[in-house]
Amino acid sequence: MHTVRRSRPLAFLALLMIALCCGLALGGLLILGSLPGEAAAALGPASPSLPGYERVLLGGYLLARANALDRPAGANDAALDFEVTEGENAGQVVERLRDLGVVSDPLLLRAYLRYRGMDVGIEAGQYRLSGQLTVRQLAETLQTARTPAVRLTVIEGWRLEQIASALRASHLGLREQEFLDLAHTRPPGYSFSDLLPEPPTLEGFLFPDTYHLTLDATAEQVLHAMLDNFERRADAELREGFARQGLGLYQAVTLASIVEREAVVPDERPLIASVFLNRLAAGMNLDADPTVQYALGLQPDGSWWKSPLTAADLELDSPYNTYRHPGLPPTPIASPGLSSLRAVAFPAQTAYFYFRALCDGSGRHAFATTFEEHLQNACP
Repeated sequence: MHTVRRSRPLAFLALLMIALCCGLALGGLLILGSLPGEAAAALGPASPSLPGYERVLLGGYLLARANALDRPAGANDAALDFEVTEGENAGQVVERLRDLGVVSDPLLLRAYLRYRGMDVGIEAGQYRLSGQLTVRQLAETLQTARTPAVRLTVIEGWRLEQIASALRASHLGLREQEFLDLAHTRPPGYSFSDLLPEPPTLEGFLFPDTYHLTLDATAEQVLHAMLDNFERRADAELREGFARQGLGLYQAVTLASIVEREAVVPDERPLIASVFLNRLAAGMNLDADPTVQYALGLQPDGSWWKSPLTAADLELDSPYNTYRHPGLPPTPIASPGLSSLRAVAFPAQTAYFYFRALCDGSGRHAFATTFEEHLQNACP
């Protein structure tokens, strides 16, 4: 544990004396000698290392301001990340909190910290603070820094193995196989739990996002953070959109995962979704390259998505090969992001049945209604 340095009290005590002289009445407490007991009952025990004169001054000041100790400390309601660095003293920390709007009355916080001996207990490290904390709560919070966070980014279109690989590289100390084993279980309590195939896989439901995790996070905690995120994002509006397309949740996520892998330019996702939905409605094969790439798996060069595919690849005997098997593949093939999920729920209304990449390297596609038009869109 690393704590901040105690700041010199002289300037601080001078300010405190001014505050007292400007009208903070101590009543008869000083005369009656009952101040220490009153202060201890209202404020908590004073620091045993505090000199007697400071104990009287600080106790009297804080008793006069006791109500303010239990009101929000600042004007900034937003939660923010705050770092106390090595070598900072309590006064410097409080002044920075004032500048951020977390503390409106820095003198009150400093007095409370010093009276309780908490000024030397502030740990260097990360905190999550807001002005909604009371002065007492803020002082307590500053005694224990948060465990350092690890940032894990899951990219749209990643398959389970790529997520597991990112976990290995994240310094969380988790084993890939442990995570993959959990990703092939049926977690209870989720809206999609009963929809998973047998044997179960959570492919498609580990929501792509940036996650802030503690260093001691377990594989199960990481997995559930992603699943919880999916449940929040796949809201009622989205599910109603899936139903209007004639899709259940599992079917919609499966299709969205294909859209995610096909789309390069974001604004084409609703168009690509419309092509696949039109094909499904017409009983046509999806003829989606990403499903074959998924079936081919890890390549000698370390890639999970072989490109380009050969004619022999398109003949692969796999239930994921949508060139050979009609309908959707057995499971999602990757984690779709929110934009791809929305593209499936709210697709463009088109008569397109075909698309192919333009020849300009832009990542955009040419769309066609008939096969003849599709042939005309081929690169020269």
